[in-house]
Amino acid sequence: MAPQISHLVQALQYKTTIPGMPDCQGDYIITVCHYIIKLCSSRQDQQDDKVISLLEKLNDSVKNCSTDLVQDQSFMMLLRSFVRELKVFFKVPNSKSTTLSHTELLAVFIDFLLEIYNGIYYLPRTHMDSMESCQKGLKFFITFLGDKPASQPTSLDENKNVLTDIEAVANDMGSLLYLSYFHIGEKKDWEKDSRQGLALANILEKIEQVKENIKEQCMAASWKKLTPKNIVVSLFLFDSLLDDLNILMIEKYETSIDVKDQIRTIIEELKSLRSFLEDMEVQKHPELEGFLIQTSDMAYEVLYILTSYAPVWYLTLRLPQVMEKIKLIRLPLENLNKYPTEQVSSQDDKPLEDIVVDFHADTNRIAGMLKDVEIPSQKAPFIEEDIFVGLDDEANVITEILLGNQKKQQIISIWGMPGLGKTTLAKKIYGDDRIVKYFHKRAYCVISQTYDKKNTLIAILASMSNLERDELSKLDEETLGEKLYKSLCGEETRFLIILDDIWKDVWSDLRTYFPENQSGSRILFTTRFEKIGSQASDKSIVRNLRFLTNDECWELLKIKVFHNVQLEDIGELEDIGMKIARKCGGLPLAVVVIAAVLANIKKNKAKWEEVAESLSSNISKDNSCMKILELSYNYLPMHLKPCFLYFGAFEEDREIPVQKLISLWVAEGFVQKVSKKQSNAVSYGYLTDLISRGLVQVGKRRSDGGVKICYVHDLLREMCLTIAEKTNFMKVIQDQLPLYVPHHRLSILSRSIAPLSRPFGLHVRSLLGYYLPKPSRFIFSNMKLVKLTLTDFKLNSKEMKMIGELPKLEVLKLESSVIEDDQWNPNEGEFQQLRFLKLYRILLEELNVSSDNFPRLEQLVLRRFDTAIPSSVGDIPTLVKIKVKWCTKQVEESALKILEEQTDELLKVIIR
Repeated sequence: MAPQISHLVQALQYKTTIPGMPDCQGDYIITVCHYIIKLCSSRQDQQDDKVISLLEKLNDSVKNCSTDLVQDQSFMMLLRSFVRELKVFFKVPNSKSTTLSHTELLAVFIDFLLEIYNGIYYLPRTHMDSMESCQKGLKFFITFLGDKPASQPTSLDENKNVLTDIEAVANDMGSLLYLSYFHIGEKKDWEKDSRQGLALANILEKIEQVKENIKEQCMAASWKKLTPKNIVVSLFLFDSLLDDLNILMIEKYETSIDVKDQIRTIIEELKSLRSFLEDMEVQKHPELEGFLIQTSDMAYEVLYILTSYAPVWYLTLRLPQVMEKIKLIRLPLENLNKYPTEQVSSQDDKPLEDIVVDFHADTNRIAGMLKDVEIPSQKAPFIEEDIFVGLDDEANVITEILLGNQKKQQIISIWGMPGLGKTTLAKKIYGDDRIVKYFHKRAYCVISQTYDKKNTLIAILASMSNLERDELSKLDEETLGEKLYKSLCGEETRFLIILDDIWKDVWSDLRTYFPENQSGSRILFTTRFEKIGSQASDKSIVRNLRFLTNDECWELLKIKVFHNVQLEDIGELEDIGMKIARKCGGLPLAVVVIAAVLANIKKNKAKWEEVAESLSSNISKDNSCMKILELSYNYLPMHLKPCFLYFGAFEEDREIPVQKLISLWVAEGFVQKVSKKQSNAVSYGYLTDLISRGLVQVGKRRSDGGVKICYVHDLLREMCLTIAEKTNFMKVIQDQLPLYVPHHRLSILSRSIAPLSRPFGLHVRSLLGYYLPKPSRFIFSNMKLVKLTLTDFKLNSKEMKMIGELPKLEVLKLESSVIEDDQWNPNEGEFQQLRFLKLYRILLEELNVSSDNFPRLEQLVLRRFDTAIPSSVGDIPTLVKIKVKWCTKQVEESALKILEEQTDELLKVIIR
């Protein structure tokens, strides 16, 4: 188990000067500490016990110290001992003791060295050029190590030699960094010390030799074998990759002619493959999915090579090899005598700009096909609500208890395994007209396994009042608890609180906020555990939710599959249908999900028998309900699979705003990129399809009947997580960051991510986070983020500069965050690509926005903002809209003044 170092980190951040060590050594030590912790989490044995023990002692020493740490002799002795022991971590770890491959571990170690290098406060002027050359060399090595087809060729001996050479360079660099910045004793003057210069020269010589070896390996390697990854794809996701490649082509236009021609040829080949797969209707023929997976792999491979730190010579070697693999994909398709090979050669002489234009023309042609797709109208289609079968008796019993004459507060607990219908039952009871009329105040709150006290109190208060969550979130736990207690403590106040999916220790943490009056108040739990209800109170009423009978399962299955069809006409399907119903083991969720599968396939005996054979029996007893759930996923159309798996990126039991979900789907490339209105409509159609299949639940509806909030069942979310990780689609972090992330998408849900820690993965293209630590390790200049939203952050000037230097950033939203000293002074050269800036609840003494530091800004959105907009904003030539909402009068007046000073009519100012 990884040691806790929160106290030590906090101390080292403030005590930046430790006697006998270089400046900013505290930051260096913190970086190493987090590397050690991540290394521990990946190890299968307990190595480096001495270092871990010292680390724990240091943390305890800080925790128990009441004086200045620098004056604390015992702490300083421990710290010096610890720093001496750190030397072992400045060489590549042994891969035998970890779950990572040697290549991955080598990449992680080099990234660790680069992180140390990036944090160096002072570089000797005499060695600055050499250090920067070493940095570039190490970045290229990371690129090579992540380029798996290149770093893992068929010749193991060749590969071993190259990896050994890279490891030697990394170890030399590690030794140099340790001796330079982690030494104990008097400070060394590296300006006058020739040893560092000699060491750097030796490292640079080795780097050049390794590059030559990599060249030889790339030229000698065989590329006649495809190694497709088992990833989740769709035509629209592939289109998104092609779109990224086209953008990259324009960026790479000024590079060498050879590279330009190679990129042009590759994208033409990929486009042609994509068109063929579309003509073959790959969406309707799963047997063709392998071709799409292989083609997508090629697109990912090219994107990786072009967006990494690869020199031109490496591109000229690797891109032709990608072409060879694309030909391997084409070969079996050409044998079908349908492949339009002439389309490829006819484009060879076209300039690059024309090919890019042709691609967008093809995209528009594909978009035209959407007229054949049924796009939902603004008024949502009817989505069947929960059908209640077999639980009416239990609902009546519990309702009678809630409405009973017992004046003393009562606790009622409904317990049972996941999927039995506890939440459905609780919601039915909560919405019963008799319940609504009887109780003065009602609240429904989902707890889940990731319990957060403050959020729970906010949810209860918001559920039974008109208070806004934004306003409640400003209050601390104590104030929220007091507010809840006071709202319930009236002598005549009769309340019903439903706590859905409650886990251990939650009730003991909340019970003080619910006054035990004599007015007939009730508290209802749903839980997976019998003891939670029985231990809540001496007189708790505990109800064990039963399984459905076989007849009830069949009844529910018929209703879900056949809807309004005359049930006596089922005919030959009845026997096999009853068999499928029995295999659901009395679990309503299993019935609903398998019914959706049956409803979307041909209603004939042969197809239904295939489904029956795919199911395991005895679901309720051996928890193999997952088999049915996975079957429902396998039967999904290709375009719905990534959309469904993406639900795993959200927290358990989280209510997901539909508009946010749809925006994320479009941004990830799961939906065809056409006009925003059409993309949203198609996305909404995908969502309603998933709801109709029983995979997604409706949380709240809009006034027109459309879905406003949605969520997925716990078991279905678990399935999403399992499949997403297995297929390399997404990794969800629910505790500590792993040492290495091999996935394309990363979602961080953990509340325990260590400060100043950051993820590392060579292929991560998408990052979604809810509880991120200080952003400096997540937001660094090498990231190619396009959109960034930060909520509830405290940002200093260094971090704001880091954000400004993000090279691809187009959209920035800062919400409910604090900027240090209320000062934000962007420098010239920052935010060069920013097109959209939103500031919500940001306190600033002055807003410094001008054409110098925001040369491409198109929209400025201010909400609940107090500082006047400077007149220099009007000088930004690209600005077309200023939107002001709930701001002070001086903000509104400054916006109108800018509008008055404009000589053209392009700028629009919207004030609400």
